[in-house]
Amino acid sequence: MGMISYIKEEIDVIRERDPAIKSNWEVLLYPSFKVILKYRVAHKLYAKKHYFLARWISQRAARKTGIEIHPGAQIGRGLFIDHGSGVIIGETTIIGDNVTLYQGVTLGGTGKEQGKRHPTLEDNVMVSAGAKILGSFTIGENSKIGAGSVVLEEVPPNCTVVGVPGRIVRMGDQKIPRTEMDHVHLPDPVLSDIRELQNENVQLQCRIRELEEKLETTLAECG
Repeated sequence: MGMISYIKEEIDVIRERDPAIKSNWEVLLYPSFKVILKYRVAHKLYAKKHYFLARWISQRAARKTGIEIHPGAQIGRGLFIDHGSGVIIGETTIIGDNVTLYQGVTLGGTGKEQGKRHPTLEDNVMVSAGAKILGSFTIGENSKIGAGSVVLEEVPPNCTVVGVPGRIVRMGDQKIPRTEMDHVHLPDPVLSDIRELQNENVQLQCRIRELEEKLETTLAECG
């Protein structure tokens, strides 16, 4: 794909997924647009083993945008980084097509691995604000990672993960279209557990009252 075609595609991606953008000119000011173009240049240099120049370009882009993408990362088409401040993408990260990342997302390593140290995100994955995905494993296609989650193990396709550590709370075969990616209305497993405990507590209290009433009745009859 030529540079002009690539720029047009990036403009379309950003305008499709960010309703705040009103014109193509605004896209030129968008941090995600700037950093992805710089990444593409840096990645080509990195692949040719021009490591210093590649890192120089990527670090300049990080200082200007707040988004740090290692030039060694492999990123497919249609990556959208919303706002983007604090996003970090590690060297051995692999990202498929049509992936969406929100601010504060980290695609990092655990510090204990060699070689492939960072996660792989398959097509149509959405990672919500502040989520951390740490380690060399795969997030399956069409999956959602909830805001603030810390994911430390592999996630199958078509799943929703929330919590610290991240837990799968929804699994299904239905594909999640890009236009329906909602990173707010996600299940809350902690709240569900609390409500279950509250219900059990109410049932126990009712049972205790029943036993107390039976005991009082029995004592009255004996007396």
